[in-house]
Amino acid sequence: MKRRNFVKKTTLGSLAGILGMDIVYGSKIPENYTLLGFQDPDPFQLFNKDKEMVVLNSKPWNMEAVAHLLDDKVTPNKYMFVRNNGLVPENINSKEWTLTIDGESVKEEKTFTLEELKSKFEHHTYQLTVECGGNGRSEFDPPAKGNQWTIGAVACATWTGVRLKDVLKEAGIKDDAVYIGYHAVDQHLSRDPSKKPISRGVPMSKALQDETLLAFKMNGEDIPLVHGYPLRLVCGGWPASTSGKWVNRISIRNIVHDGEKMTGTSYKVPCHPVAPGEKVKEEDMCIIESMPVKSLITYPKSGAILPSGKKLNIRGHAWAGELNVSKVSYSIDFGATWSDCVLEKPVNRLAWQHFKASISFPKTGYYEVWARATDSNGVSQPMLLPGWNPKGYLNNACHRIAVKVA
Repeated sequence: MKRRNFVKKTTLGSLAGILGMDIVYGSKIPENYTLLGFQDPDPFQLFNKDKEMVVLNSKPWNMEAVAHLLDDKVTPNKYMFVRNNGLVPENINSKEWTLTIDGESVKEEKTFTLEELKSKFEHHTYQLTVECGGNGRSEFDPPAKGNQWTIGAVACATWTGVRLKDVLKEAGIKDDAVYIGYHAVDQHLSRDPSKKPISRGVPMSKALQDETLLAFKMNGEDIPLVHGYPLRLVCGGWPASTSGKWVNRISIRNIVHDGEKMTGTSYKVPCHPVAPGEKVKEEDMCIIESMPVKSLITYPKSGAILPSGKKLNIRGHAWAGELNVSKVSYSIDFGATWSDCVLEKPVNRLAWQHFKASISFPKTGYYEVWARATDSNGVSQPMLLPGWNPKGYLNNACHRIAVKVA
């Protein structure tokens, strides 16, 4: 909006200078009209993202990485996916920012400034895996509505903040508390103040985990605006929708939180398997909690060409929601046989784990390298698309890359 107000007040000659060329028929521009060239800013510049990121939506902004961009052990901002439900807030003043703890099950409603949160409570830093519940939606058939994520709506940055449980305990938690719900300052796309784009939550057991943070830093710096500056809830290992951005209120509830995107079929899957395309009643849907086991080959890029007789070194990440990954295997014969990768331990609970392998190919030709992770309960990724669900959530099929041995 600031940009548009600036455009309205700028002379025609100045606008031409900004665009880098003359505005043909500029004298005929209607009063108060905003040129299209100024209506949609460049998201790569606006959010400091790499040009290889893929924009899925601009209203609201949603963009994902491609696999090879996620090769870093700690995801930098320029490769971190963007998932918004509403409009990115404007004119945030961190010095005036407050967080209120309220709800039916709070003993004493309390409000903290951002500086009070930082000074009153101990700081903690964790690397936490955050993945959109719809990551992989594009593979479902029949298709599911929503952003058609492929594999890049996942990241594992380092988050610094205070433990949510410390702040909740300062206000006091009643014995009947079962859930928390977050509230934020982002606007609905309609800009109608009576509507909220999203207000989700988690059970008290998740809220009280050591790793559940009210974060104010990402990778050692202030959280970028698009990722929740100045304060964000981070619930690693669960759908990213539970990690609310721009949080200014947390409610301790005596019921399952009923905010926007908590009711209906949002972030829910059928409690029992259903046939593709089958309609499912709301009462037969279960809220997504811990994300399933999954892995991603981040090196090399799909389509790699390898000289005959040379080994291919692969690497990537694996994660399993609340669980650890116990094993990652690879296959070059479409899953007929599997070989183990070298797997690192996580730097902390809820961080993704890194794997690598050195692969030999028997002769020249076309191959696909598949990766399959197994969690600490012994559950492995499905080779292909898992059970269909109406909203296209939780696709944890094996990732694969194409390789040509010349």
